[in-house]
Amino acid sequence: MKDKELETNLKALANRRRLSIVRFIKRNTEASVGDIASEIHLSLKSTSRHLSVLFSSGLLEREQRSLQVFYKLAPGITEPIRRVVSTL
Repeated sequence: MKDKELETNLKALANRRRLSIVRFIKRNTEASVGDIASEIHLSLKSTSRHLSVLFSSGLLEREQRSLQVFYKLAPGITEPIRRVVSTL
């Protein structure tokens, strides 16, 4: 893993809301933006911004189904990040 990629992933996880999102998705395999926002008690707009950071860093995958967007953990998460996620 390149240092820059590791840095990007760790920065994406260095936020309590984003850690809560990853923990929730890990427990549920996948979740919609609305379900995630409800779980972490945050607006849809703010939740979407956090999800965008996690998606851009490669930690999450997204799939649009009709009007809803669902997120799940990316299968290609590198080993150091996988270890961090496993502790959540």
